[in-house]
Formats: sequence, C-alpha cells, structure tokens
Amino acid sequence: MNILMALSQLEVTGAEVYATTVGNELTKRGHHVFYVSDTFTKPHYGLSFSLLFNKRSIPHRFWHIAYLIFLIKRHKVQIVHAHSRASSWSCHIACKITGTPMVTTIHGRQPVHSSRKKFHAMGNKAMPVCEAIYHQLIDDLNVPAETLEISRNGIDTSNYQWVNAPRNIRKVITIIGRLSGPKGDICYRLLDECIDFEKYVVNIITGTIADTRFDKFKNKVNFFGYVEDMPAMLASADLVIGAGRVAMESILCGRPTLAIGEALNIGLVTPANITHAMTTNFGDISNEDRAINFSEIPAQINMALSTAHCNESATEKVRQNYDLQNIVSHIEDIYQSVYIHTKQREIPVLMYHRFIDKDIDKGTIGPYLDIKMFEKHLKLLKRLNFETLTFSDLKGKGMILRLEAGRRYCIITVDDGFKDSHTLMLPLLKKHNFKVVLYVVTGVDFNKWDVNHPNTPEKRFELITAQEIKDMANSGYIEFGGHTLTHPYLDTLSLDEQHREIAENKKELEALLGQPVLSFAYPYGNWNEDSKRLAKELGYDFAVATNSGPLALHEDPYLIRRIGVFSGTDVLSFARKITGGYLFRKRK
Repeated sequence: MNILMALSQLEVTGAEVYATTVGNELTKRGHHVFYVSDTFTKPHYGLSFSLLFNKRSIPHRFWHIAYLIFLIKRHKVQIVHAHSRASSWSCHIACKITGTPMVTTIHGRQPVHSSRKKFHAMGNKAMPVCEAIYHQLIDDLNVPAETLEISRNGIDTSNYQWVNAPRNIRKVITIIGRLSGPKGDICYRLLDECIDFEKYVVNIITGTIADTRFDKFKNKVNFFGYVEDMPAMLASADLVIGAGRVAMESILCGRPTLAIGEALNIGLVTPANITHAMTTNFGDISNEDRAINFSEIPAQINMALSTAHCNESATEKVRQNYDLQNIVSHIEDIYQSVYIHTKQREIPVLMYHRFIDKDIDKGTIGPYLDIKMFEKHLKLLKRLNFETLTFSDLKGKGMILRLEAGRRYCIITVDDGFKDSHTLMLPLLKKHNFKVVLYVVTGVDFNKWDVNHPNTPEKRFELITAQEIKDMANSGYIEFGGHTLTHPYLDTLSLDEQHREIAENKKELEALLGQPVLSFAYPYGNWNEDSKRLAKELGYDFAVATNSGPLALHEDPYLIRRIGVFSGTDVLSFARKITGGYLFRKRK
C-alpha cells in the first residue's frame, strides 16, 4: 500500500519513534511509506516532506490541507496515518475531500472542549496506544467505541535484549525524556528533590535543549542530548527513569525501571503492577486525578537500586505485547479494514465449477459454464489489467498484498475437480496466463453427491485422476485445495465424521502433491463452527465459503466469501461481478 505518516512536532518525540519504527517495518514488508512533519530526527526509509503543522493560523491550516491533498494525489496515497492532534485535523479534512481512508494513533490524553467533542478529526479509525486513552476518548470526548481499537507501541524487540548488570563503581541513574512541557517539569523536580548527586551518577538523555532552570544541575548531571544507540545507554544504567517507550525498552533490556510519566508514578515496574503500567502507557496517561508524590520517590529509587535486574516475567509481558512484528501485523489488519469498508471495494474471489464445450454436457442441478464464455471472462480480466492471486501468494506476503497500489487482483477458484478442468480450462489458463485455485474431492471418482440426489439426480461427470492432479500442479497454473472426500453437507455430520472428511482429503492431496495444501472449500458453502475449527486445526491457512463471512477477506480467513459464476453469467454480468463493489451492492 501507499501510506502517508503525518506528525506535528518541533523535537524528537515518542510519536516520531513510533511512526518511523512502524513505517520502516512496513517498508520492509513491501509498502511505500511517505512522511510529512514539521521536523524529523529519526532515520527512516521513504520520502519525507516538511509541513509546519504547529503553525495553526487559518491561512496555515488552508495551506496544510492543500499540501496534503497534493501529496495524496501525487503519490497515490491509499491510507493516511496521523500521529498528533495538529496533523490529524488537517489530514481529516484533506482525506474527506479526496475520499482517502484515514487512521490516527492517539499517543496521549486529549484536551477536552466542546469543539473537540463535536469534531473528533481522527479519520475512520482511532488507535489509542493504551486503555487509559481509550476510555478517555469515550468518556470525555464521546468518541464511539466502534471507531476505536487499541494498538500498542511497536518495539523492535531484537534491538533490546536482556543484558548483564553493569559494574559501575557508583550507581548510574539514567533519566530519559523531553525537558519541555510536563515531562520537563517532572525531570526538574526529580533532580531538585529526589536524587542524591553525591551518591549516584545521573545521566539525562533528551532531544530537548535544556532551558535555563536546568543550569543549576550542569555540574552535577551529565546531559547527553539525543542518543542514537539507546540500547547501549540502557545497558550502562543501574536504574532507568522514564515513561512510555522508554520504560518498555528498558524493561526489555532487563534494567530496573522506575515508570514515572506525566500522569502517574507507577514506581518500580514489577509483575504486580505491570498491567497497570501498560494500561497507563507506563505512567504517561491516566484517568485518575492523582498528583505524583515526589516525597515517595527517593525510597523507590533506593529500593530499585537494590536489585540488579527487573523481573523476567515483566520483560516477557512487554515482549509479548509490544513486539514490532505483531503490532505491525495488527496495524496492517486495521489498514485493510478501513480501506475496504471506506472504499466499499474488495478484490473479487470468483467461484466456477464445471466447463462444457457441447450441449450434451449441460447439467440439471450442478452449475456449469460454456468454455467459450469462460475465455471471454479471461479476456475481459486481461483487458482490465487483472492479475490472479493464489492463496500461496497471500500466505507468503500477507493478505494485504491484494491491496498493492497500482495493481488489480482477483482470485479464481474452481470447485470439485471435474475432468473438464484438465481438458478445457487448463489450456485457456496457459493461453491467457492466469492462475486458478482448484478444490478437489478425492474420495469418489465422479459427482456421486449430485448423481444420488433424491429429487433431481444429475448426470454422471468424471473427476480428475491422481495423475492429472500431478500434471496440473506441475503446470504452474493450478494451486490445489481441499474439498472433502465425498462432498457432504458438513453441518449434518458428527465431529468425527467431519474430521475424517477434511483430514483424509487433505492427507491424500498432500501425498500426491508432495507439499502442503493451504486452503479448503466447504462443500455447498455449508459449514458450522466445528468445520471452521477443524480446518484451522488440521493446518489449513484459509477456507472459502460462498455467501457467508465478512465482506473483507482478511477479517476471517476461514470464511472467505466468493462470487458465484453460473451458466447465465455473460460478459456484462461478469463485468458487474468483478468491479470490486459487487458484494457490497449485493448486500444492500
């Protein structure tokens, strides 16, 4: 996807660290990430543009919006991701004008005033980084809960590893954070009231130029300014004092960590208070009206310095909840949902069955399509620049691959595995260079489920043989999927019977192909919760249905909707089905 990250800041902040860390990982995953901000400090991949969001006069606001519209159109931006109040306001207007989906990560407590309650300016989805912000947005600003989703800070945990305790002659206390605003006030009071400079070495790590009030500490404290190698600074500290990302990174390194933020003094982070720490972004945000009691902090410092490491279970909790790979995957899911539901478009997943080239092969109940019409479908797809995806593509690069900028994708599926898939369909796939996912029944050699229909028995049509399955797989145009042994209505079977139908079919296919089979199709689109659970437990990564499941593919990979193609699907009706908005229109 083409993604625009928008920030407003005059110095390095946790929001910038978050945005560039997440953005760099998105870039590694194949996305094109652009940045716009007042200033930039952290290294990042992708183009960045300067825009003075902090200048908020009416003329500046108009300029912000106009420039954002220019960037969105110039770089074909598919989603805007804002990270501050100032940038989100302008982004919100620009996205409304251009119809661009937008999300906002909320890093801090929001100011409460009447205009903010009426005009949230957070786009289609707001992503608070902790529970305290989530509840404040609902309770104080009346933001609808369905437009919110907690998405924590993403930390590259590989950069922050447990280290041995330093062997400092004098214990080292490292305070990390801004020296401006409330954080600056807290740092000043820590230095002025809480720390014995004769007893400890004190380091201050900050991107802020210290104002004159800190001059009195210049000969007592080491002011390092901004530091690139943060893990090394953390490793050299006997105690780290900070909030938000600072506290998380310190805990990952195994350092005793005093979480003191703008809102709360959590104290030394332990298994007993780690949940509270996470809920408040390690003291930075709280709904509690409670001032920090600085008289308690000297004793907390002494207690923290009596231990060489933080508790390992606290480190593991942070690792589990803030791991960058998991967080970015979660953000990709949010991007997909926001994009699909805002645009009301999803790639078509098409469902075919039998192909015929003569009237005698027309069926009575089973769906079929004349092979000449199938070729017309393929020609239209080619004319409209469609490319086909298979589920191995989506497993390898993630389902968000289908939203790649400048590409137009569809998935063609064919059910049951009739012989005509080999004789009639495969040559056309080779001719037009399209791929298909073919779902095969392996326990019978003809359409027994239709032939034995009690009311309207179907003609007998042969299924492909084991050798034909191998030949088709070797062609490079067919990916095979499971479709049970005998094509039953799964919800009429016991759990054991369902297990046998799904598991044995998968086992037989994988033995033939010599590789894992990734997706499964529920016969008749019929399933129950046992069916879904078994598909997952037996190793399938995807399962396709027919008219059930969410409209966005990624929201339930075991219940992917498909668009049926039948004998009456001519070129015009096929064109309607592949526009991307067909299922949304159909549901209305």
